Amino acid sequence: MSEDPRHNGPEHTGPPQWGPRPDASTAGGNGGGKPRKPRPPRTGWRRLVPTWRVVLGTVLGILLLIVGGMIAGYLLVEIPPANVAAKAQSNVYLYSDGSELARDGDVNRENVTLSQIPKSVQESVLAAEDRDFYTESAVDPAAMIRAAWNTVTGKGKQSGSTITQQYVKNYYLGQEQTLTRKAKEFFIAIKLDREVSKNDILEGYLNSSYYGRNAYGIQAAAQAYYGKSCEDLTTAEGAYLATLLNAPSAYDIAAHPENKPRALARWNYVLDGMVTKKWLTRAKRSAMEFPAPGPAKAAAGLTGQRGYLVEAVKDYLTTNKILDEDTLRAGGYRITTTIGKKRQNALVDAVNTRLMDKLSKKRKVDTYVRAGGASIDTATGRVVALYGGIDYAKQYVNGATRRDYQVGSTFKPIVFASAVQNHSTTQDGVPITPHTVYDGTNKRMTISDGSPTGFAPANEDDRSYGQITVTEATDKSVNAVYAQMGIDVGPAQVKNTAVDLGIPADTPSLGTSQGAISLGTATPSVLDMTQVYATFANHGQQRPYTLVDKISKRGQRLELPKRPEGTAISRDAADTTTSILRSVVEGGTATAAKAAGRPAAGKTGTAEEDKAAWFAGYTPELATVVAVLGQNPKSAAQEPLYGAAGLPRINGGGFPAEIWADYTAAALAGEPVRHFDLELAPSAESASPRPTTSAPAPPTETAPTTPGPPTTVGPPTDFPTEPTDGPPTPTFPTDEPPPYPTEDFPTVGPGEYQGRGERWREWEEDD
Repeated sequence: MSEDPRHNGPEHTGPPQWGPRPDASTAGGNGGGKPRKPRPPRTGWRRLVPTWRVVLGTVLGILLLIVGGMIAGYLLVEIPPANVAAKAQSNVYLYSDGSELARDGDVNRENVTLSQIPKSVQESVLAAEDRDFYTESAVDPAAMIRAAWNTVTGKGKQSGSTITQQYVKNYYLGQEQTLTRKAKEFFIAIKLDREVSKNDILEGYLNSSYYGRNAYGIQAAAQAYYGKSCEDLTTAEGAYLATLLNAPSAYDIAAHPENKPRALARWNYVLDGMVTKKWLTRAKRSAMEFPAPGPAKAAAGLTGQRGYLVEAVKDYLTTNKILDEDTLRAGGYRITTTIGKKRQNALVDAVNTRLMDKLSKKRKVDTYVRAGGASIDTATGRVVALYGGIDYAKQYVNGATRRDYQVGSTFKPIVFASAVQNHSTTQDGVPITPHTVYDGTNKRMTISDGSPTGFAPANEDDRSYGQITVTEATDKSVNAVYAQMGIDVGPAQVKNTAVDLGIPADTPSLGTSQGAISLGTATPSVLDMTQVYATFANHGQQRPYTLVDKISKRGQRLELPKRPEGTAISRDAADTTTSILRSVVEGGTATAAKAAGRPAAGKTGTAEEDKAAWFAGYTPELATVVAVLGQNPKSAAQEPLYGAAGLPRINGGGFPAEIWADYTAAALAGEPVRHFDLELAPSAESASPRPTTSAPAPPTETAPTTPGPPTTVGPPTDFPTEPTDGPPTPTFPTDEPPPYPTEDFPTVGPGEYQGRGERWREWEEDD
């Protein structure tokens, strides 16, 4: 029986008779049900929080939009006809006056079938780019999101693309970096994966990818790097070609020998990936040696200096993220460079007249001779001339931009500038100025905080100078003085000043040389050093150099990044450095530079075993650096230049300074002579020497007990000596660098360096 009071009694069997709804105010009486309380209004911060219904509805709406967009995109985007053009658009490179310098853009491609490509080469590409290609879907949304996030947050540009997506971009679309292109790539890849086999996609990818050296496709790459058909590639060679896909230009170690460690790391990554996927046994992997590629051949139209200039401009555009490699390679750009035709020709003429015309095929050492040169307008930072080598088709590596030769004593002015900039003192507290007196004793042990460091470099010809001022030590390039000065300033401070002046922070040996940094063990390029000396000339104000004045495509100019001028070092630090470098030209090791007929400052330098000779100099308006380099044309190994051009040795005060003088005279012909306007540091004004006794030569009993290796002076000096333009300087060194080490020089405490002399190779340097 129901107990509901709304029934008309217990005996009632008909339909229920409902009474009036009880009033809310009286609800809760006998037999009444509990009423629902009205929901209180949302107040405060809760009003801003959406309800679960709103959240659910929003999420469902977004999902529906995404699904709808995916369906619409899949239905609307069709697979376009393949871009089978055998020739991409050319890029046109112009001199600063608008006249044409060069064109590039011819495509080198020869398609092959997948069966012609060795299985190990296919697998090496998969190991490098997409290890799960045969089992994964055509797109990887997670990788795309991760790559987009890393790009947006500044962690580096990443593709996040599968091989299928990369093939779609290469073969059907273009290289432009737009959301529209990326969306098309996404949908075309999905469709292609449903309609075409994985083997066909991989074949198309291998035939359409760019490998550098203007080689499109695996067959062209095999010919460009190893001079063979792709069918004959070894696993190790295939792994190197797969390495190139990640950074075609950067990983070409023939063009960029300084990048060999990075290329090796990537090559090892590829081979290790093949082992992980069980495509290669660990035993075979361990037995593999890196297959050095052959020399590159210049594209038609890029012979002579044109190829060096074009490659330098390309590197500038990509390094500074003005254009990426893919976009630039697509072509269609008009690029006006900063290179002046008159000055470019003057630099080439100077190198040919002073150096190349004096070489003979009868002397083997003459085949080792290379040269590099760069010239920068000190006020604007524009690179107005660049010499890369005798011919881009014959010597592929750019002598002006390579970073693998020690700069020797041209680094010493950076040490002095750092001393003035940081108000450094000698070990006994004497300020370092042009007049400060140091001990120039040969093989003198350097001192730090009263303790010997274990670093005691030799002077040239084992000559001792005794007490000598900084200016005189710079004129004569006394290693003992600058080794101690580097310790007084501090290697870290010296490095910081070098970077501030324009040497890239990642320059080989710059951060690891320690005590040896002062003697030029780092390997910045000729162009890097030109930036440094241009900053000296510009009173410490630096504007990053540029190789491009303007760039356009289809009539639309692209915006170039700003190059704001900043203070690298104080004016008095720069000008005081200039004052001692003027002395080097007037009466030191660079008197040949006086032939320019202009007020000039500069420094000579020679690398280990005469493998390179440098002169870095400047007038108030133009900074130019010239280097003569030794390299074996077959093995690419650095070689000494003893006997080159019929001379017993090559030094910075010879050919490099002479080339500098001829070029500078021609480049500034017709322009008024400008004089240096110098504001010296207060402590540099006095002409009175400031002796220092804080770092005397260590006692005999504490010197290293084992002498270093004998000084190398090269072959017998029965060659005729070329006359110089400057007056004889019998009391000055003759720029000879016997071998010295390139490794770190750790600091040791007192008593710890006895008997360790055998650990230190003797240092002798030029100038």
